[in-house]
Amino acid sequence: MHTRASSALATAFPPPAGYWALSAGAGRVLFHKRGVLAALGLMVLLTALAGASLAYGTAELSPWDALRAILGQGEPKHVFLIKELRLPRLAAGLLSGAALGVAGCLLQTLAHNRLATPGIIGIDDGASAFAVASIIAVPTSLAPSALALMGAATATALVFGLSGGSGSKGYRFIVVGIAVGAVFGALTNLMLARSDMDSANLAYPWTVGSLNARPAQAVWLLAMGLLVCLPAAKYLGRALNVLRFSEPVAVGLGVALRRTRALTLVVTVVLTALGVAVVGPVGLIALAAPEMARQLAGRQGVPIIGAALSGALLMALADWVGRSAFAPIEIPVGVITAVVGGPYLLWILLRRPDRRIG
Repeated sequence: MHTRASSALATAFPPPAGYWALSAGAGRVLFHKRGVLAALGLMVLLTALAGASLAYGTAELSPWDALRAILGQGEPKHVFLIKELRLPRLAAGLLSGAALGVAGCLLQTLAHNRLATPGIIGIDDGASAFAVASIIAVPTSLAPSALALMGAATATALVFGLSGGSGSKGYRFIVVGIAVGAVFGALTNLMLARSDMDSANLAYPWTVGSLNARPAQAVWLLAMGLLVCLPAAKYLGRALNVLRFSEPVAVGLGVALRRTRALTLVVTVVLTALGVAVVGPVGLIALAAPEMARQLAGRQGVPIIGAALSGALLMALADWVGRSAFAPIEIPVGVITAVVGGPYLLWILLRRPDRRIG
């Protein structure tokens, strides 16, 4: 009887316009049509880009040869090219792009500002500085991933501490973040200037952003971090979606502001640190991926999944362009994103006077 009543209720009250309804026990789950279609489209583009990235480059393979090499078949040189060089590089790019995209989405939503990304407010620079220190300045057995996490947490604490009463909002927060990032950037340059040539070359990828020969341990840590942080970010997205309107409304609807902010910062710091430990500071991904996801999804809610897919797509695309466009010369992914990121940042600043999210 209860099931019949639920079915009758679902029939009597159709889903809102633009949504699909999926029955789940006594209730139902609503899916935003445009958001679902955008995610599916991004997955299709990611699949096509992954195939092109594996098959084409300095040495070109047919899609069939690339597939056989993935399965461990075909010529030994093809298997080595795919499984030892291109596939690990692609995995590092997809994972780091997804992590930075989600981190940017969380921080932008929390701060109500499109400019509030880990790269602009100094979190990237803090993680990068500590990662470089683990290689050339401090004799330690800690991996760059661990020290990158410490650096990201330190930079975040400094930014929020020096921002005073402005919290995560306002221009003071952005300006303080830029200053903190500049200090960590200067420390990184100082360590590189005082190190020997071999150590500086070893630390170079963590200063410009590169996916070439990334440490497998850091990639695995990033994968495990995403498995934990992505569901956490999706869970936080509900509270952040309410917080976009106003704090009194969020409190009235039962959102625990302090806990939501603290957990959001923890997830942001972890994702940023693990991403930077793999690819280095690549600021455009956290800046552009959330906005791309919002545009595709029609600005409905907090697009965590869309930001992850957009970040992975942008990172993999930038890396493929960097190693293919000027072959045999390879351009680091950080350089490619910086060339595009400058005009994109100006576009965000100039297209409208209101830069707030929500």
